[in-house]
Amino acid sequence: MTDLSIRVMRPNEIGVAIDWAAAEGWNPGHADAACFVAEDPDAFLVGELDGAPAATVSCVHYGEGFAFLGFYIVRPDLRGRGHGLAIWNAALARAGARVIGLDGVVAQQDNYRKSGFELAHRNIRYGGTPAAFAEPREQVIDLANVSFAILAADDATVFPAPRWTFLRAWTQAPDHLGRALVRDGRLAGWGVIRPCRKGAKIGPLIADDRAGAEALLAGLLAAAGPGEVFLDAPANNREALALAEELGLTPVFETARMYTGAVAPTRTDRVFGVTSFELG
Repeated sequence: MTDLSIRVMRPNEIGVAIDWAAAEGWNPGHADAACFVAEDPDAFLVGELDGAPAATVSCVHYGEGFAFLGFYIVRPDLRGRGHGLAIWNAALARAGARVIGLDGVVAQQDNYRKSGFELAHRNIRYGGTPAAFAEPREQVIDLANVSFAILAADDATVFPAPRWTFLRAWTQAPDHLGRALVRDGRLAGWGVIRPCRKGAKIGPLIADDRAGAEALLAGLLAAAGPGEVFLDAPANNREALALAEELGLTPVFETARMYTGAVAPTRTDRVFGVTSFELG
């Protein structure tokens, strides 16, 4: 039995969860918190002991049918005392009847299964200083030049629930740089690169094929400038893994994408980079 007091985090407290995630090596982006809260202001929970934070979790609701869980962290000196299970159960209860997704560390898969989660696929984080691509055959444009309605419709092919508020915040956040690929007047791919505690992350990276993903990567890297980058590639997209390796990146760690039930079909073959392990 834990004496944890659990409540919704206030906006000015969410930095605690972000800092703890950084300490775990998850390397959050500088503007992540504001984008996450835009979609669901009550998503972040904190468990307190004697008024001090002891555990965190987020469970972002995407409408009435889907939620995504992240930032599940117990302060290192308080682990093994039941606080994690208490705040975990609070997050699941808040989600209600929604199907819940998460990207969890592989070592915790068995524990997640006990709560009804089943493996969908693995994701592999690649990192390093990218090698130069050959000059891409296709030119990309600024993502801001793409109609938001068109962007949202394309995102619906790769994510199992509408996330328009988050998508708008993510693509318009300070220092988030977006590029798009248009073929014959149709959106064929798009991506975002953002500064993080260490280097920069590319995500999402969506493309109809590997050639499009290469063109987008070249455009994003040129826009961001030199430095270390990270790309979270779904392991069930072999072209995405090959592209990361061609870029000269190496595996850093992997996660397990898991769901508590059936989700809307998505085009995982178009996903060359996951948006975020914390929000899907």
